[in-house]
Amino acid sequence: MSKNKRQMRSAARLYAVQALFQMESSGQPVSAIQSEFEDHRFGAAYDGEELAEGDVGLFRELIDNAVNWQAKIDQLTDRALVAKWPIDRIDPTLRALFRAAGAELSEGDAPPKVVISEFVDVAKAFFPDGREPKFVNAVLDHMARELKPDAF
Repeated sequence: MSKNKRQMRSAARLYAVQALFQMESSGQPVSAIQSEFEDHRFGAAYDGEELAEGDVGLFRELIDNAVNWQAKIDQLTDRALVAKWPIDRIDPTLRALFRAAGAELSEGDAPPKVVISEFVDVAKAFFPDGREPKFVNAVLDHMARELKPDAF
């Protein structure tokens, strides 16, 4: 896979987390959020900084699967979290991340280790100085082992 294609897939994962967060916080429908991101964020420039162009197909797939399979993904995430911290008590950004990653782990064809690594990088983008990336790694590893035990 070319470096550009990998960057576009990485950007799509980041955008998917942002979109899922925005959907939850604003109550906007999937179609409105998808249009906003695809029309105004992919490759847009803000203050002289150009945002990455995202892989539209992967972005749509992650959003659609996260929404369509949200209950299943949330249950999977809950099983990976400690009992006193169910998914509805965790940070909304992490909740969006777990939903996007859960969608790719359960419905996508990328190897689980790639998905985990990519979403740990997304966590680092949102929480550069925190412990969240290690937490994300542990939760996603648990989810992946439950979904695809043969991949390990």
